[in-house]
This record gives sequence, C-alpha cells and structure tokens, in this order.
Amino acid sequence: MRGVILAGGTGSRLSPLTKIINKHLLPVGPYPMIYWSVIKMKEAGINQILIITNKESLSMFIQLLGDGEELGVQIHYKVQQDANGIADGISLAKSFVDKDKFIVLLGDNIFETALTQYIQSFQYQEAGAKVLLKEVSDPQRYGVAEINPEKKTVTSIQEKPNKPLTNYCVVGIYLFDNHVFQYIEKISPSDRGELEVTDLNNMYIKQQQLTYDVLSGWWIDAGTHESLYKANTLIYQKMGKEKCE
Repeated sequence: MRGVILAGGTGSRLSPLTKIINKHLLPVGPYPMIYWSVIKMKEAGINQILIITNKESLSMFIQLLGDGEELGVQIHYKVQQDANGIADGISLAKSFVDKDKFIVLLGDNIFETALTQYIQSFQYQEAGAKVLLKEVSDPQRYGVAEINPEKKTVTSIQEKPNKPLTNYCVVGIYLFDNHVFQYIEKISPSDRGELEVTDLNNMYIKQQQLTYDVLSGWWIDAGTHESLYKANTLIYQKMGKEKCE
C-alpha cells in the first residue's frame, strides 16, 4: 500500500504564522508537523509516500525532507495548483498509486495510535473505502457519520450539521481503492468551489462500500492556535512517558 499526505491549503486559521510558512512546517514537539504523518506511515510499513502541496511551499518541503532517505522512506511530490478541495488533491495521486489501495492523511491531523491495524483491516476489504472516526464532544465542527455497528459501515455523513445525529466525527484519515478516481470525476464543486471529500465518501456510501473503524487514543486537528498548542502538549507528554518506560 502507498501513502498520500495532503499538505497544501492556506492555513488561514493559523494566521499570521501562515503568512510566511506552510502550516505543516510549524513545530509540533521537536519536529515540523509534516514529520508526524511520515512517521505514522513508516510505522505502518508504508515506504512510498506522495506529498501534495502548493507551488509556494514545494521548495520548502524538498529542502526539509528531500527524497525521504533520512526518514527511511521514499518521498515524491506533486503540486495542487489551487485550493480546490481535498478530493481535488486526492485526484493528483492517480498515477502514483496506479491500481493499488492507498491511505490519505491530512497533514494537520496529529494522533497517538499506530495505523497498522486499520490498514490491515482495509487490506482484507474486497472493495470500497474506509474512514476512521472519533467520538467528540463538539461534532458540529466536523463531518459527522451515522453508522451501522453490525455491518461496520457508514450510512451517512453530514458536514458540520447544526443538530448532529451522532458524536462520531470523520477524522482526516481515509483509505481508498483505486475506484476513487472515477468517483472524483463524477462529483461537482460545492458552494465554496471545492471538490469535497464528504461528497466523495458519499459516493461510496451509495454503493454500501464505506466501512469504518473508531480511532483509539488521542487525536487532534492541529489547524488552529489552540489545537496546535494542545498537539505540542500531547506530543511532549507522550515523549516524556516513553522516556520513563
């Protein structure tokens, strides 16, 4: 399986820091944020990684990560010309993944648990896609999933609903088969002019092919000042515990 990290976007929620640097290069613990996505993929046995970013940030990522040799992986790069949404970014991975299944991480998602068990589960899935969910106290901030616990499938996803039907939010970790590129061609831009990953996942739901796992351990979207601070705190706490063991 191959891995894709989406590391573009404007990072407007982290302004003014992001006026001069891509948010995925901001520090989380002792490393730039992007390192954690690479580390999690390597930890799960994924060595071929594609980073998709914007043209302004490309040279900085190359200067930092190069071809990935120092981290024990092989890193490739592609440029998303405009901020046209997550699904648009995923579409750029078509030639990289070819006919393989693959995993997509949003580069500002920082989490504790290894991905290995979720990837193995998806490898046994004949077709379709898988999302990882997390139970949260403020689901109206996220894409919210209704689930069928018996079949381990997602039955609907609502984007930032005023009255969430569950507390399960869809985190920025997605696993797809190669049919995803056909589905991307069929979705239309949203009101904000983007190809939305929720619309993409809903295509799989219509085929009853979107499964889920609940992510264990802590998880945080480090895309705001407050959550970036919390991500740093959690990482240093984790590293402190590991030193004591």
